Amino acid sequence: MPEQSYYAELALGNKIPKQHKEIKFMEEIVLCGASSYTKKFYLNPQFSNLPEGIREDLKIMCVLYTSEVSGSIELVYNEDGELEIRTDHKDEDALFDEIGSYLLVRRMQKERSEMFEALELYYKVFVLKEDISADEQ
Repeated sequence: MPEQSYYAELALGNKIPKQHKEIKFMEEIVLCGASSYTKKFYLNPQFSNLPEGIREDLKIMCVLYTSEVSGSIELVYNEDGELEIRTDHKDEDALFDEIGSYLLVRRMQKERSEMFEALELYYKVFVLKEDISADEQ
């Protein structure tokens, strides 16, 4: 009889096989975001201990995006701890500039690559509690 998947075992209420007990469930975590619709910036309180300069840079970057192209922007850590820039807009938003959005995101990725790499490292060390010494070798 083939072994059922972890999810099937869990759904059936069965005991979880030992090899699956150490699985860490990761979910995406929003670092920050801004919306032209609510005219608000959000910084996840979990990251309130980031240096003031970084927090200000994130705020400026997100608010600048929404003021230039409309819509909303989020910086989100994916399941692998990588930082992603996600944008969205309402279908009826006639002010949204799709080409401008793409260009602005690309510019952010290029100009802020060091900051994004540092934020990913911060997340892996302080949130995920990963040992990065093995990565350095």
